[in-house]
Parts: sequence; structure tokens; C-alpha cells
Amino acid sequence: MINVVLAGCGAMSKQWLDAVRQIDGLSVVGLVDLDADRAKARAREYDLTSAAIGTSLDAVLDQTRPDAVFDVVVPAARREVAFSAFAHHCHLLTEKPLADSPENARAIVEAARQAGRLHAVVQNRRYVANVRRIRRFLSSGAIGAATSIHADFFVAPHFGGFREEMAHVLLLDMAIHTFDAARYMVNGEPAGVYCQEWEPASSWYRQGSSASAVFDLGGGKVFTYAGSWCAAGFRTSWESTWRIVAERGSLVWDGNDELKAEVVLPDREGLFDRTEPIAVPPLDPADRVGGHLGIIQDFMRAIETGTEPETRGADNIKSLAMVFGAIESAETGRRVTISSQEGQ
Repeated sequence: MINVVLAGCGAMSKQWLDAVRQIDGLSVVGLVDLDADRAKARAREYDLTSAAIGTSLDAVLDQTRPDAVFDVVVPAARREVAFSAFAHHCHLLTEKPLADSPENARAIVEAARQAGRLHAVVQNRRYVANVRRIRRFLSSGAIGAATSIHADFFVAPHFGGFREEMAHVLLLDMAIHTFDAARYMVNGEPAGVYCQEWEPASSWYRQGSSASAVFDLGGGKVFTYAGSWCAAGFRTSWESTWRIVAERGSLVWDGNDELKAEVVLPDREGLFDRTEPIAVPPLDPADRVGGHLGIIQDFMRAIETGTEPETRGADNIKSLAMVFGAIESAETGRRVTISSQEGQ
């Protein structure tokens, strides 16, 4: 049995607790929130009658002595939660983003290393079936090496609460999913970015609801991102819509179920190369999926076996560096270099 304390009982905690319900051998022994009544309500909702309830993470960890902490707090509180978890010899699985600043991200990753504890991030788009299929298909070389990756994200959610008051809200709170998926699908190493943010007249966010960015992912690969959180009408998937251009063909994904590719044929017809459809193979049995559920299961397996989880903080910090590089570029109006050492 692996015992965990969940810190942060807001709306996102439901996804975590829904996943926990499906996992044998995992027990939530404590719930922490600045609002004790909210923590108590979650305990009642999920029948966690024996879980310790508190407003102080340190106090609940002292009381319960769990194996791990699940961090579902707001990004500004990540560092405090991480340091508390590691001080109590706990492993840590955290909601994205890993941290609210580059300095805090590096501090958390280093603290995990020094404590000898596992630290991973719920980068759940990696555990989407079609993301896995795309990575495997491109790695096979069926259409050659990827040369450019394009993602569009246009939705218009009225969240209320902290998101509508955040600075750089799209880049910091949402775009990390798309950036990490792009890096994963083409095995990219971010090297630089130019980004522009703007606030449409129709926006209900304080700042940063819309952005466009161009990334250098190394090896001749360029990734373009266009997104908005206040674009009503013709909503894209939460996973974005994608076009990946490769040396000998292209792949498109609508972010839902439609995934297709074409490969270039040897003989040209007039101005254009002829192409034909090429199948993107189904999931391989080794491909791990399941969103929050899949990541939590992998995290538990890593605790049990002493292995590193795929979305470990020391790797995920590279995707977060894309976010902070884009923010710096938007603020300064210049291209920003992304250090290859971010994940070291």
C-alpha cells in the first residue's frame, strides 16, 4: 500500500481523486487545503472518512507520514509544497506547471535530487493515445524526419477564479501541454523562441490570453504555436490541431480521433509531388495512456521499482523552459535562447 497526502482540494483535485479511485494499493491518508471546509467536503465526496484534514501541509505530513505527496495547489505555492514534501522524505507528483518561475523550477528539481526522492509532473497529454501513436510513427521514419510542427489552439472557457487574474495565463497555464507534446512527438530539444502576446478587445482575462510563438527545436525542426483562450466559435480540441511536415510527407491530427498521414511517391506530377495515404499504426501494447490515471499508475510503479517516471521534473523542466522563454520573448520583444542545460 502506498499512502499519499493530497495538497489542494480545488476543482482540479477531482480529476486526481477520480483516478485514485481506480487504483488498487493507493490510499489517500490526508487532505490539505487553506480552506478546511473545502478539504472536508472532498473527504465526504470521496468517502475518505479516515483521512487527516488540515490547513498545514507540514502538520498533516507529521501526523500521517505518507510515502508521497500529490500537489494540486496553485502554481505560486509549488515551491513551498515541494520543499515540505522532500523535508518529510516524501516523493512528489505535481500538477503542471512544475513551478511559477525558472528559479523555482530549478530549485524544486535540485531539492528532489538532494533528497533522493522521485519528482514528476502530471503532463497528461503525453498519455493521450494519438500523441503516443504520432511519436512512434515519426520515429519509424515512415515519412522521414520532421522538419516543421504546427499547432493551433483556440477555445474560449470562462473559468472564473485565479486564471482570469493571472499574467501570461495562456502560456503559463495551458500552452505547456502543447509545448511538451510537440517536444515529445518529434524528440525535440528547445533552443530558442520568438513570441508575441496580446489581449483582444473581447477578452475577459487580465493578461496574456492570446499568443503566437515560433520555436527552434534543434536539428532543423521549427515549431509554430498559435493560441487563444478567448476565441469563441470554431473551437479546436483541448489537444490543439496539428500539422507535422516531414522530409517525405505530412501528418495531420484534429486533436480528437482523426489522425492521417500522406507519404510522397517517387514520381512527380507536374508542379507537385504525388502522395498517397499511409497508415498510422494503432497503439503498441507498450504505449502508456490514460491521462491522470496513467501518470499516477506510472508514478506508483516508479516508487515500487526505483525507476524514473517518464514525466520526471528533471526532463519536464525543458518543456517549462519553453514557456518561460516564450514569456521573456513576449515581454522583451526579442528572440530568446533556451538553454540546453535546463534539464541538467
